[in-house]
Amino acid sequence: MEHYDFNKIESKWYKFWEDNGFFKGDENSPKPPYSIVIPPPNVTGSLHMGHALNNTLQDALCRYKRLKGFNVLWVPGTDHAGIATQNVVERNLANDKISRHDLGRDKFIDKIWEWREKYGHTIINQLKRLGASCDWERERFTMDEGLSKAVREVFVNLYEQGLIYKGDYIINWCPRCHTALSDLEVEMDEGSNGYLWYIKYPIKDQTSSLVVATTRPETILGDTAVAVNPSDERYKDLVGKSVILPIINREIPIIADDYVEKDFGTGVVKITPAHDFNDFMVAQRHNLPSINVMTNDAVMNENADKFEGLDRFECRKKIIEDLKHLGMIDKIEDYKLVVGHCYRCKSIVEPRLSKQWFVKIKPLAEKAIDAVKKGETRIIPEQWENNYFGWMENIRDWCISRQIWWGHRIPAWLCSDCGKYSVSKSDIKKCLHCNSSNISQEDDVLDTWFSSALWPFSTMGWPNRTKELEVYYPTSVLVTGFDILFFWVARMMMMGLCFMKDVPFRHVYIHALVRDENGEKMSKSKGNVIDPLVVIDKFGADSLRLTLSAFAAQGRDIKLSESRVAGYKNFINKIWNATKFILINTQDYKDTEVATDNLSIIDKWILHSLKETITNYEASLEEYRFNDAVSTIYQFAWYEFCDWFIEASKINLSNDNSKYPTQKTLINVFKQILQMLHPFTPFVTEELWQNFDKSSIMLSTLPSASDLDDYPEEFKKMEKIKHLISGIRNIRGELNISPSRFLNLYFYCEDQETNSLIQENSSYINKLANLKFIKFKDGELTIKTIKDIVDKIEVFIDIEGAIDISEETKRLSKEIDKTRDELAKLENKLRNDDFIAKAKPDIVEKSKEKYNELSLKLEKAEQSLSRIKNLN
Repeated sequence: MEHYDFNKIESKWYKFWEDNGFFKGDENSPKPPYSIVIPPPNVTGSLHMGHALNNTLQDALCRYKRLKGFNVLWVPGTDHAGIATQNVVERNLANDKISRHDLGRDKFIDKIWEWREKYGHTIINQLKRLGASCDWERERFTMDEGLSKAVREVFVNLYEQGLIYKGDYIINWCPRCHTALSDLEVEMDEGSNGYLWYIKYPIKDQTSSLVVATTRPETILGDTAVAVNPSDERYKDLVGKSVILPIINREIPIIADDYVEKDFGTGVVKITPAHDFNDFMVAQRHNLPSINVMTNDAVMNENADKFEGLDRFECRKKIIEDLKHLGMIDKIEDYKLVVGHCYRCKSIVEPRLSKQWFVKIKPLAEKAIDAVKKGETRIIPEQWENNYFGWMENIRDWCISRQIWWGHRIPAWLCSDCGKYSVSKSDIKKCLHCNSSNISQEDDVLDTWFSSALWPFSTMGWPNRTKELEVYYPTSVLVTGFDILFFWVARMMMMGLCFMKDVPFRHVYIHALVRDENGEKMSKSKGNVIDPLVVIDKFGADSLRLTLSAFAAQGRDIKLSESRVAGYKNFINKIWNATKFILINTQDYKDTEVATDNLSIIDKWILHSLKETITNYEASLEEYRFNDAVSTIYQFAWYEFCDWFIEASKINLSNDNSKYPTQKTLINVFKQILQMLHPFTPFVTEELWQNFDKSSIMLSTLPSASDLDDYPEEFKKMEKIKHLISGIRNIRGELNISPSRFLNLYFYCEDQETNSLIQENSSYINKLANLKFIKFKDGELTIKTIKDIVDKIEVFIDIEGAIDISEETKRLSKEIDKTRDELAKLENKLRNDDFIAKAKPDIVEKSKEKYNELSLKLEKAEQSLSRIKNLN
């Protein structure tokens, strides 16, 4: 075998798997089904670390289930990403000084399709490089013909149920993208610095004024009332009267509404129904008019009087100047603002009254809430269920129309003659109400998340009743990030229950974020982004996958660094080198039955440990504890198998009587190690598997723990031997005795069974503890020894020539003094209240950890010095 070179093996094996159809699901298979639909990445996307984590975990589950005998279907695909894709193509056109309006709708959409054909498969190829074992022949796109048919079917069905309507409603409006945004598409910045302006509104026919506090003075021009709380005694007598709107002198009423908080500002608020969500609801309750004072570009319109044509923020400055000049500003306070930004272009969003299409969502949400409460879908970790319920129980109607061109055009046609909409699953030429030909299709397209909400069943052929749906729906699990729990997961739940009469998935596993090594969120502005493709180039896909999985603990973000990936690459090297050892030492092996009686204690010990390992490994993966699964196999493979069993096996392999049973154990246990590692490191495990089995590891079956033999007595005995060997190794380390130096060791134990165990297995102890001999101490020793006790076994190490007592005494004394000084300095720091209060929590924690390490170091050094001073 050559050395481990991931560049040579990764592309080779992926092509082999794909060419042989190992990723394909088979709806006619008698095996139990297991299905996952990929969260479709945006067609504009390139693989980032979130994708790498999400798809590594999905792939691990799919590969594990194949090894357990399931008929696995993993459906891949991409999302058309309406706003994002249109923005990309518009920017490209802008380089040639062309706008989408220059081209017209149809030609612009053709340009997007051209762009998609050229660049839209980038992320798919990157997922393949990661090792994703999707059924690529079933790849879907949210704008392909089948999914477009499903979108129309759902829209028309919901419309006919009265659950889709068009109406005036306050929406989030992006003045840059020129489209409505759902609440979830608005990113809230809660730390912006702003002001609270206190403005005087003169009371009609009185000399006094009401003082109103606002953070957005430019919207004064759209005020249609001021409001107070009905229980506020300060203003009780003013309810029903009027105030004069500053600057434009419009008379507006004073109303009472429970929405008003008595403690905010002066307890009087302005009501601007066309530019504030809460004000819009107040206006509905009080039948107030709504006045829109801005254009689609957030420029003041004709309703803004003399401010028409000004940008909203320029208007704000001008209004403040005018109010100051009129003496209408009572005071100004600093104020922390909560400002909404478009999730795509980051422009400040403007709440705006607009005619939009909506889904009446509450009737759908109720069933989706019940499904989770009844356990039909389980959310993991469970803590996310409360977030799900909180959002679903307070859900508002879903604005599904977007004022862009790329996407599923709303299948509604407005008749110029009768003024009614005709909604149809297929394109129509005449009004369905009056038969007029004078109709035009709605210009708006559907929210990208509308088509994504149908993904679990539309990708399997719905609205047709396909065999795929019969076998694979509901899907087994959805693996996703918490950021789209409401964007996507909740909406899939609602649509699945509405149209399939069942939940779309049995489990939802929500993974955490991947952050940098300091726990900071990755961002280009911070310069701390770790590119998964760069990491793959440097360390290989297997190393990245194993690292991400190893740190994927439920409810805890992943702190990633290249050094961590390098550490797991070292583990892969360890497995590679173990293969070399096995191949060299099993060249004459013949696969024959081995009687249990012929197995040595180390064979039985590793087989028992394997059974326990597979038990814990399977339990971890079934509960989505990926980090525990990796930790289990890592500990077993590195420490139990490589460090202990391989080293101990060298004794058996040199003995003809024990050679063949141990060869068989080596091969069988190692093959199961490769199978357990395969979901996380598919490439290297396939490469190594081929040395033992010419069929693919993907076609193998990982045995269940219940099918394996266990040897509890031999396991306990070998664990006792291991503890003894570890104790001897620790004494070596504490006394600075070279690991390569052979030592003479005597032992004494009153338990005869333990004495026999040690003497029967002295060859293993000598080999692993690097001893010349180990003998039972019978009588007083006449040589200088250091005594220790390991598991009630008295151990006496002959140190003649092993250490220079004088020099070792000096070394330990010096080390003790130095460690005490360091401890004293750290103790003073940790007792300093200023340090505890001002230092970062992780710095304080590291200082405490260092203190504990030094304390342990001091304790061991003092024990070692005491041993030397009390030499026998």
